[in-house]
Amino acid sequence: MATPLPLAFAQHLARDRRRSVHTVRAYEATAVRLVVFLQSHWGEAIDAAALGRIGTADLRAFLAVRRGEGLTNASTARELSAVRAFLNFAGVAEPRIKGPRVKKGVPRPIAPDEAVALAEEVEEDASEPWIGARDFAVLMLLYGAGLRIGEAMGLTGAVLPLGDTLVVTGKRAKTRMVPLLPQVRDAITAYVAACPYATARGLPLFRGAKGGALSPGMVRVAVRKARARLGLSDRTTPHALRHSFATHLLGRGADLRSLQELLGHASLSSTQVYTAVDAAHLMDVYRNAHPRA
Repeated sequence: MATPLPLAFAQHLARDRRRSVHTVRAYEATAVRLVVFLQSHWGEAIDAAALGRIGTADLRAFLAVRRGEGLTNASTARELSAVRAFLNFAGVAEPRIKGPRVKKGVPRPIAPDEAVALAEEVEEDASEPWIGARDFAVLMLLYGAGLRIGEAMGLTGAVLPLGDTLVVTGKRAKTRMVPLLPQVRDAITAYVAACPYATARGLPLFRGAKGGALSPGMVRVAVRKARARLGLSDRTTPHALRHSFATHLLGRGADLRSLQELLGHASLSSTQVYTAVDAAHLMDVYRNAHPRA
């Protein structure tokens, strides 16, 4: 019995392209969604020959369904990228279709799915699987723990083995403790397992391709390339992930004092300016946290 196309695609990504487990899982899921959609859309089983008939209208219909399920521009671009890879694997000429347009307007924190899509895109574009795992882990630290990029680069092997919290050294050598979400911890653990270099206590946790300390500039370049492919604003930078971490916590009711400690800000005014939420909501949170204010 022939191997289902999505499974054969996943095996190709893992064996021949040496993609990470995370990327293989995401791309296989997209391939399955496309096949299921076409089966319903055309009313027939989908094999390689049938897949070869896919046209621009079919692909637009598929993406319209996905957009109706709540995908943002960035996630839609990621879905389209996976579809293209799947069709290329199946030997199908890719229908000509443009990705989502970039919305111009006031810069805003990126949505959670955009942050994940950005990290996934950076991971997928890496030259080596371990480098992809490294970059994914770094971006998850910025978004999931609110670290500055310099703070992430300053981590050493001394943080291992990871626990539920992480001690971070920030500006003016001030240390703080931040919680580690399971997803962030898993991303770092996966990187450490894949990294070809030793993670001794006195050595940088995040290593460059030749084994030295990873440069923040390399992360910024990778983000710049990925955001262009995803149609994200040029304001989507590594620092914007930290910004989004702060804004999303405030939106979920975090008090400013706790947020100030998580971010490592010297003053509350820095936290207020940084999060850029509307003044009315900010004052509500402040009063709830400090009734005498």
